[in-house]
Amino acid sequence: MFKKSKVTDQTAAGQAIRKKSKVPGVMITQFKEELPEGMTTPDFTRKPIALTLQEKTAIFKAIVVGTPKPTVTWSRANGEIVFHPDVCIQKYDESSHEHTLEFPKVAPEDADTYKCFANNDHGRAVCTVVLNVIAEEKVMEPEEKVWEILLSADKKDYEAICVEHGITDFRGMLKKLSEMKREREEEIAEFVSHISTLKHIEVNDDDCATIELDMDLKDPTSKIFLYKDGVMVPFTKEECEGQKHSLKQVGKKFVFTIKGLGKDDAGLYSVDVGGCNVFSTNLKPDVEFAVKIQEVKAEERGDAMFQCVLSAPYDELKWFGKKAPLTHGEKFEISMSEDKLIHTLIIRDCAPLDGGIYAAVAGVKSCNAWLIVEDKDPKGKKGEKFTVNLPESKPCDLQCGPKFIMPLKMHAAPQGYECYMSCAIKGDPTPHITWYRNNISLNTNTNYFISNTCGVCSLLILRVGPKDSGEYKIVAENSLGRAECTTKLTVR
Repeated sequence: MFKKSKVTDQTAAGQAIRKKSKVPGVMITQFKEELPEGMTTPDFTRKPIALTLQEKTAIFKAIVVGTPKPTVTWSRANGEIVFHPDVCIQKYDESSHEHTLEFPKVAPEDADTYKCFANNDHGRAVCTVVLNVIAEEKVMEPEEKVWEILLSADKKDYEAICVEHGITDFRGMLKKLSEMKREREEEIAEFVSHISTLKHIEVNDDDCATIELDMDLKDPTSKIFLYKDGVMVPFTKEECEGQKHSLKQVGKKFVFTIKGLGKDDAGLYSVDVGGCNVFSTNLKPDVEFAVKIQEVKAEERGDAMFQCVLSAPYDELKWFGKKAPLTHGEKFEISMSEDKLIHTLIIRDCAPLDGGIYAAVAGVKSCNAWLIVEDKDPKGKKGEKFTVNLPESKPCDLQCGPKFIMPLKMHAAPQGYECYMSCAIKGDPTPHITWYRNNISLNTNTNYFISNTCGVCSLLILRVGPKDSGEYKIVAENSLGRAECTTKLTVR
């Protein structure tokens, strides 16, 4: 017979005292201010370690101490642990003093964040551990990934997605997509009565991303899973320190949060209910800040401008002011250059309250800087002058030879579509740039659009043809040196 675990919080209100464990990641709560002589709160001398497995036996091991002897219990963030010989077993070894939680053969639904509790009459110790299960059968082929993106995309984005992934039969795509949507809606209807407010992945200035959707589940106990590029991602149902993925549910609203974004977090995220995909959204990694925004000082009632330069065209950059998203209007003027590389934020009629940290967010990357608003005429200081004696400054030579801070990438473009190459270069004096294809200069070739903006050098081919295949090279030269970078373009 199956038995479910449930852990209750024994902490007495108003009497709990937090203590530090010698083992990192362990939290101790003492129930009373003073302990009887010879008594101690529970603690871990060995805590369980995170596991990443595929259809193997998984065992978490822990050793605890405390007087009186603590009892050990386990829980999981997403649902309850089912104890059964074929599913999960809790054991204690008298000889080694090890408490274990064993999964004879892990399944995808076992992936989760688990907690181990050690309790006695005087306190409680708890630590958290993650079990990752690699679901091999879910790994996506590139073609399958494209269709998942299209199934959840807005209609206005269809053309751009087709261009990005080399789909040339637009009408055929629409016909197949319509059939796939009909099938998907029938599958979802088995588990979800209603689904709406599908918000694609959004990145904020705290290096966090969120996925949001409203779902009315037919069965409130239905299992919910998160996948990245077809591989299951364990998450907690509460925001814990050090936990990367979490799910917050308020009524019918579900919000997934991904913390501490990095390059490895880019990919296709899918939300599944009961084994059926209900929503997919893509987190793109292909952009870097070639020039980040810098600190700005502005006089009161004056204007302030932040500007950044990206390594590749990007039209979804977001601006934040003091952690709040900014929109284009009279107060904030948001613009970008025609090539979508240079992004600008202008704050009009600055007031002291406008001062603070502003941020630019592009995909998984972000940068931030301060806006300092200076009083135009500080009270009581009108007409006063003061002198500051500074030590004699020494000349600083910042000149350097050319250097690539963002190299060219390999490219494969479908015939008839545009191709865009870019890289970022620094050097002082400003380097002279020359582009080559198969060692023939392109600088005077009118079939190629070449630009150099704040060190971001780009080459655009409007309609790629077979003759454009080959090796492309960019050479940067100044009086202090020379640097070059190459890539290949393959026309499909």
